[in-house]
Amino acid sequence: MRFLIKYIKYFEQHSMKNNYWYSNLKILSILLTVWFIVSFGFGIIWSDSLDQFQIGGFKLGFWFAQQGSIYFFVLLIFIYIYFMNKLDKKYKDNHEEDL
Repeated sequence: MRFLIKYIKYFEQHSMKNNYWYSNLKILSILLTVWFIVSFGFGIIWSDSLDQFQIGGFKLGFWFAQQGSIYFFVLLIFIYIYFMNKLDKKYKDNHEEDL
């Protein structure tokens, strides 16, 4: 009987780890997709279409290629930190309940 209880606890912890990493990879995939769209899409692919708008006296496509993608990258770092802290807190609380 003790073996069965240990096995169930092991399986629950293993499942929690898998769920944690799945959630982490999901957040990371979404943020990297946004970064790709902003840096490659706005800076290169749709640059000509965005050039009809201006920001700070510069064409928007040029701005994204030179500075905008960097600003978005830094913003995405802070968004990643926010979501990872939230995810860590969720799984830490679940882990403490198991102890």
